[in-house]
Amino acid sequence: MNAIVIVPTYNERDNLASLIPAILEVDGALDILVVDDGSPDGTGELAESLAMRTDRVRVLQRGSKQGLGTAYIDGFRYALSQGYDYMIQMDADFSHRPEDLPLLLKAAEDADLVIGSRNVPGGRVENWSFVRRFISKGGSLYARTLLSLPIKDCTGASSASVDASWRHST
Repeated sequence: MNAIVIVPTYNERDNLASLIPAILEVDGALDILVVDDGSPDGTGELAESLAMRTDRVRVLQRGSKQGLGTAYIDGFRYALSQGYDYMIQMDADFSHRPEDLPLLLKAAEDADLVIGSRNVPGGRVENWSFVRRFISKGGSLYARTLLSLPIKDCTGASSASVDASWRHST
């Protein structure tokens, strides 16, 4: 399995120091791409240091804060250019659990797209304020209703149980 975990970062030095080893331990075949937006706290430098220890970690340094969406786009472009078959997006703040990666990869064997969810049995949210939970659930409800989607968590590709997987037939 040729898979890479894309981790956008901005001021995530403390989390990255724990996250990278956790991902590497959960699956010996996963590579990691850290996409750093010029973090002033030294996240990019730490990522480079971790990348020097193993060829499974790569770093894409972006000189300034350009945002989460474009970080994922740049990460996906990199993964496609390197021939990866599977791309997983993961936040650096542990809102996505590394131990759930094998579950997502297993589901991907029979699907073109797999979405993890906080809002299905086995899903979880920790240390979120009421406002953040409300915005997440409200955004998901809005997107599900507007787009007639069968998934429970439209605001992130997060941890825990598989929410939905799709196979595109040609």
